[in-house]
Amino acid sequence: MVGSDSSPSPLPPTEEQKRWGVTKPLSHAGPTDVDIQRNKELEKFLVDSGLYESAEEAVKREEVLSRLKQIVKDWVKDLTRLRGYTDQMVEDANAVIFTFGSYRLGVHGPGADIDTLCVGPSYVSREEDFFYVFHNLLAEMEEVTELQPVPDAHVPVMKFKFGGISIDLLYASISLLVVPDDLDISNISVLHNIDEPTVRSLNGCRVADQILKLVPNIENFRTTLRCLKFWAKRRGVYSNVTGFLGGVNWALLVARLCQFYPKANPSMLVSRFFRVYTLWRWPNPVMLCEIEDDDLGFSIWDPRKNPWDRNHLMPIITPAYPCMNSSYNVSSSTLRVMVEQFQFGKGICEDIELNKAQWSALFEPYLFFDSYKNYLQVDIIAADLDDLRAWRGWVESRLRQLTLMIERDTSGKLQCHPYPHVYVDSTRPCSHCAFFMGLQRKQGEAIQEGQQFDIRQTVEEFRHQINSYLYWKPGMEIYVSHVRRKQLPSYVFPEGHRRNRHTRLVSQQHVDKSTHGSAERVLKRKKEPDGSLMEEESLGKRQSVSPQSQGSVSPELVCSKSAGTLRESGTVNEKAGSNGSCLLTDRKIQEADIIPNHGVIHSAENSDPGCTSSSSNAHNRASSCDGSSEINNQGPSMDGSYEANHQQRLLDNDASVLGDGLREELEVLDLSSLCSLLFLYILASILQLPPFYNLKLTAFFLMHKLLIVYII
Repeated sequence: MVGSDSSPSPLPPTEEQKRWGVTKPLSHAGPTDVDIQRNKELEKFLVDSGLYESAEEAVKREEVLSRLKQIVKDWVKDLTRLRGYTDQMVEDANAVIFTFGSYRLGVHGPGADIDTLCVGPSYVSREEDFFYVFHNLLAEMEEVTELQPVPDAHVPVMKFKFGGISIDLLYASISLLVVPDDLDISNISVLHNIDEPTVRSLNGCRVADQILKLVPNIENFRTTLRCLKFWAKRRGVYSNVTGFLGGVNWALLVARLCQFYPKANPSMLVSRFFRVYTLWRWPNPVMLCEIEDDDLGFSIWDPRKNPWDRNHLMPIITPAYPCMNSSYNVSSSTLRVMVEQFQFGKGICEDIELNKAQWSALFEPYLFFDSYKNYLQVDIIAADLDDLRAWRGWVESRLRQLTLMIERDTSGKLQCHPYPHVYVDSTRPCSHCAFFMGLQRKQGEAIQEGQQFDIRQTVEEFRHQINSYLYWKPGMEIYVSHVRRKQLPSYVFPEGHRRNRHTRLVSQQHVDKSTHGSAERVLKRKKEPDGSLMEEESLGKRQSVSPQSQGSVSPELVCSKSAGTLRESGTVNEKAGSNGSCLLTDRKIQEADIIPNHGVIHSAENSDPGCTSSSSNAHNRASSCDGSSEINNQGPSMDGSYEANHQQRLLDNDASVLGDGLREELEVLDLSSLCSLLFLYILASILQLPPFYNLKLTAFFLMHKLLIVYII
């Protein structure tokens, strides 16, 4: 028989022999019956949470993309004709549309935008043809709304809605006169003779394609990524622009996890995600493949050659040439927050595996406005909604710089937690929105009596950078102010008012029991003899009080129709505009709150040493605060030292929250206290005790409460 003497050809590598990524898998174990059942519960939860788009919306997206493809083709043909090219060139002229991001990866949800890239020929430029000619073309279309060009972004982009579908459109001009419909964007030849911004525009599609090639199971990858993106948004750590992680960062982390556990199903992968990245020793990089260099001359991430790469705290490297750090925005403060949230997720998943919790517990929203005593409030104002959209985008892109500048000017002793959600006061007729940052002192720093962080100059530098916006228009203003927890405006709370302590305790009940290492400021509770939970402080005192009635320094928007004037006094600064423009004034501040000749304002209520807020004029509103937290730039250590510091931080925070609540009980004698006193009086009367005993029992009750406060 032919070939009977020849040696057998080598068999292809089995799944166990195949190596995914730069290291061997950590485990080849597949799911057990329990894991399969738990995975069904997770997938049902994701469906019930509305994370999947409807069939009608999917069809609508396809129609919009098809229409957009035809528009860019016609646009390039018109430009070719206008520039005098031959009829054959006009006929062959072409541009193609690629998708990337969540849509390309298959993890987009209802209402999500579509990240798209238009690739055109070499003679169609980005600056003139795309951001001018094509922009004007879109502006004339009825189906196009909310058109916003951002040509000076790190990756230049055109944002708009087409038929109600949000589109982020990039443009890349490659070194070809005719762009074929079947262009292989993964081929490195598309990078020849192009500039850095074009490389960054192309890399979104190239990275998405590489991710799908480098994961063992695409469906498991997609379900896990969809789940963890939802978790990150609920916990307030989904935003690349403010220093956390964006869509591509989460995709790369999940893809690497799939390489570690190639046979694990999504429920297993979610649990192992928190376990792996809680122990990860940052700044060790996360890489899906080896970093490749080429002779094209583009810079790649290499801390051995590039000194600036050594400053990256959480490097997550893209798998397509030129390999870059996709998470260069992460600061020490945001890294600290993310590690704490990983700890939270790890604790919940451990309880889920022990059947002590359900999947819904993992996605409990982060109670940001219960987590800090001091906040920076950044108010953004514009003349109309279109201006506000552009102005807000610019300010939001620079908020990360404010975090870095505060860390710089306080030598890292004051840490910021920028919250990536925007808030709008719907009751005001003004074009306004606001961002908030939590402030706290770095843990381990010695606190000197009367020490303050004066960051007024830092905020003024930030405002100067913001006001350098090239497309600034009259009416675009920004104000930064220091507010305490009790002074937070009501519109930041979902119910429109501050929740009472009992509601917050119920929502935190599972967190208290399941995660000792969580960064949540877990509220202490005590049990009544009947087993019910009772708050350590008065429910009535914890009800929200309107900032207007507290002498708050929180800014207030005012719509004025008077002539433009500026007035300053010792208690209030007012700026009035013309024709109904939206302006900002301070609320009335009591004279006792102002330190003469210093322009420093202290809150009359709940004032801590170490916090000052500047209100010298209507354009300069800054603050200074303290708190406590710390993160090692090298990441959490494997020996548990980070865990010990973390536990101590939780104890300190809990004691602080509990102490505040008990001290408030002395200010207001709540209903439960009155009932207790009445009960003692009735009991003494029934037993026919002398008046002396009534007095003694009452004194004992009050002394008991005083003793608790003294110990705290």
